[in-house]
Amino acid sequence: MPRRRQPERRELTPDPVYNDLVVARFINNLMQQGKKSLAESIFYHAMDTIKKQAKADGVEIFKKALGNVGPMLEVKSKRIGGSTYQVPMEVSGQRRQALAMRWIIHFARQRKGRTMAERLAAELIAAANNDGGAVKKREDSHRMAEANKAFAHFR
Repeated sequence: MPRRRQPERRELTPDPVYNDLVVARFINNLMQQGKKSLAESIFYHAMDTIKKQAKADGVEIFKKALGNVGPMLEVKSKRIGGSTYQVPMEVSGQRRQALAMRWIIHFARQRKGRTMAERLAAELIAAANNDGGAVKKREDSHRMAEANKAFAHFR
């Protein structure tokens, strides 16, 4: 981490199909080993699958899923006087979105299914309906913060 100044954030170009920055960021997170075209095809196939299964707009379900998975609180380790405390902290908007994307992709990869597009679609639909692995992870994060509320004054 630099001492003098924050590095400027790179501007991201919106994705070509939906013209949305959040979708472009999600595709970049989904990408492995620099294969962006493969990540794009997986995401767009997942959107088509969502459109068929949920009979709703894929991007709407995607945004709803991100909103449901994003955590409001998390715990961070803070060392005070020789002992380490798990201090609950509020999560900033950008980190909330990044964690939600990371968790959705992680639990989609762990799911059983034939193709990654189908697994991603299933995880997004589950997250939009407030169930699935990613939502469980958010609940665990909130539970942990709730349990350590006594150390909130160390913030």
